[in-house]
Amino acid sequence: MKDTWEKVFEYASSPLHGTMSRKLREGVSIQVNEGKTYAKAVLFLGEQFVRITEEEAGQKINTYYDWEKIDSVRTYSKGE
Repeated sequence: MKDTWEKVFEYASSPLHGTMSRKLREGVSIQVNEGKTYAKAVLFLGEQFVRITEEEAGQKINTYYDWEKIDSVRTYSKGE
C-alpha cells in the first residue's frame, strides 16, 4: 500500500521549495490511522517512514510512521 499512501500524501501537500519535504496545502488536513488530525504540518516521505512535523507552543514536534503500519489516511478539505 506504500504507493497508494504516497499518492494520498502528495495530493494533500505541495513541495517545500529547496527541500525534499512537503507542506500541507492550504485548507487541507490529514489524519493517519484514526489518530491526531494535522492541519499545518510538513511531511517528509522517506523510503522507510513518513515524518510529520508540526509546531505547537513554540516547539517543533516530529511524529514518525512506519509505511507498513499505516492502515488508513483521511484527508479533510472544504467542499465546494
